[in-house]
Amino acid sequence: MDIIDLVLTICLISNPSNCREERLHFQNRGSLNSCMYTAPTEIAKWAQEHPNLRIVRWKCAYPSEERTL
Repeated sequence: MDIIDLVLTICLISNPSNCREERLHFQNRGSLNSCMYTAPTEIAKWAQEHPNLRIVRWKCAYPSEERTL
């Protein structure tokens, strides 16, 4: 099964300089372009579940080879 990552850069609302990267894993359904198309819906769901965090940047990427799921 091919995996694609939705990579979010998130920051604490109470401390905007405290940021980190969060990776959401999905089954690859074609290409990075299809990920970019479906990402806003997934980002909205994630943001609703994490009200103390703010998403400042996002992108779709293939997982790095050294990463194990």
